[in-house]
Amino acid sequence: MGNHTIRFLPADRSVHVADGTTIAEAAQKADVFITNLCGGEGVCGKCRVQVTKGRAHAEEHAKGFFSQDQIMKGYVLACQTRIHDDLEIIIPAESRLDASKIMTGGESQATAELELNPLVKKFYLALAAPTMEDNVPDVERIARELRKELGWHTFDIPLDCLQDLSTKLRENDWKVTVTVARHGENYRILRIEPFDTAQSHYGLAVDVGTTTVVAQLLNLNTGEVLDVEGCHNKQASFGEDVISRVIFACGKGGMDPVQQAVVKNINTLIARLVKKREISREEIDIIVAAGNTTMSHLLMGLTPCSIRLDPYVPTADEFPQIRASEIGIHINPRGILEVMPCVASYVGGDIVAGVLASGISENEAVKCLIDIGTNGEIAIGNQDWLVCCSASAGPAFEGGGTRCGMRATDGAIEKVAIRDGELHYETIGGKKPRGICGSGLIDCIYELVRNNIIGQDGKFDRQREDARLNIEDGIPEYIIAYAHETETAAHVVITESDIDNLIKSKGAVFAAIKSLMDYIGLGFDTIDTLYVAGGFGSFLNIPKSVAIGLLPDIPLEKIKFIGNSSLTGARACLLSADAFETCLNISRSMTNIELSTHQPFTDEYIAALFLPHTDGKLFPSVTYTKR
Repeated sequence: MGNHTIRFLPADRSVHVADGTTIAEAAQKADVFITNLCGGEGVCGKCRVQVTKGRAHAEEHAKGFFSQDQIMKGYVLACQTRIHDDLEIIIPAESRLDASKIMTGGESQATAELELNPLVKKFYLALAAPTMEDNVPDVERIARELRKELGWHTFDIPLDCLQDLSTKLRENDWKVTVTVARHGENYRILRIEPFDTAQSHYGLAVDVGTTTVVAQLLNLNTGEVLDVEGCHNKQASFGEDVISRVIFACGKGGMDPVQQAVVKNINTLIARLVKKREISREEIDIIVAAGNTTMSHLLMGLTPCSIRLDPYVPTADEFPQIRASEIGIHINPRGILEVMPCVASYVGGDIVAGVLASGISENEAVKCLIDIGTNGEIAIGNQDWLVCCSASAGPAFEGGGTRCGMRATDGAIEKVAIRDGELHYETIGGKKPRGICGSGLIDCIYELVRNNIIGQDGKFDRQREDARLNIEDGIPEYIIAYAHETETAAHVVITESDIDNLIKSKGAVFAAIKSLMDYIGLGFDTIDTLYVAGGFGSFLNIPKSVAIGLLPDIPLEKIKFIGNSSLTGARACLLSADAFETCLNISRSMTNIELSTHQPFTDEYIAALFLPHTDGKLFPSVTYTKR
């Protein structure tokens, strides 16, 4: 009983935990990332670790993921193993989450020429001292001067700011700097400082992604992006997808650890940024955060339970302006947090931010935005109308649901090509292969069908003589990297089951796009520009993505990457109160189509379970040689 010391290798990090803590919980406390797709339910088998010293109790059902030899060597599932001793634990290569290709920026169509009008402003005021002829209250004296700068507005002031106002003015010769935040049609006074501090004025734009969290530090006086930092979302310890995290938060785990995980992420990024730029946290006055609906709820501490249940209703689609300190974020104690508005349970503030960043709502031409991940979120429209939807693409594009799938981290195979019968691959970071990420899987499918190794139904040619083609337990698999080439000393393969899952994922995304286009009564030829956003999308091979039926067959010059459009949109709102107001209008005007109850989607989905599609006329540029 009592506390135990746990040492994780190869990270060489140690942590003290209570008796009965799971290894997964200890890893989270030590800031050691372990792959976990199922949120600790013990069903995915991805959180494999090796206990090399000490005693731990593994749940009996979890042993089914290991051979007897592996069990004898101390292999256990981190989420299903409780600590009863000091331990030394090795996290094998296949279970480690290392440095990601984190998308830290992107191009903006609508924000390049924004007039600088930040949500939070600072004003240096040299006030005249009261007289018998001018004896208005201190707070009105400040409001009177602010109106000269901001026009006729009302100004709210919190009690803690008002309490020391009189003393602060008189002790500092009536010279103060006032920080004000736009709050609807009014302004809120955030703080009053002695003398002139107006030049020290910073804000943070944050993309709260399911996989990563990215923060940009901006000078609010100039609009300059000073620096950017990103990291894995610590909520991955509770599940790699939003549904797993909702289940955890609404079940045994509770909300607090899930919320605190992402708050810790943001505080870590803040600490890095202020250290690099040699400023203090107290100089940051505002954060604008964008994320999907679940991420926004978890950040704000709102229960997300109803999001995943019919009829799929979130707690809120617009969020109150709060002090960041209310949820534990370490900036100026009176600094504020604004969270981007959402549309529906599965179309969130990240898509609203993306619509702003792409300029879709400001243009006459019909444009489309696609953010592909576990969910494929799509928005289509122009300045007159906007429609959107979310398709459950599953975890395949994020590395889940496939034998050797992994996130886009060091050692992931990201590119595959077969030339003259020889297979070639490239890994992230040039490291030995550990698995294959989403972009690599798409490359695989394309190359396999192009070379008649699989048919357009995704099934292997079992009669084919190919050294890389194996059949294990009746399931065909194709070797991408041989065991002697890999860090794990095991083959990296793609199986027939993997291909089936990937076809279902690409089918869901394409069917969602097709359903939206049919809903508005337009063909693909009417799309002026198709924007692909997000970390995964930015590393796609576009021609191959079209050839397998993931993206519509339109001229390639119409398909454009825009990087992390969520972060770009958050940055625009940080710098422009008008942009934030535009996002509110976007979220309120966007029509969401709930695909789970939209029968045409089901029909389109079934039709899309083929490479590239059962209707070849939809993909006129794609030709495969028949077996």
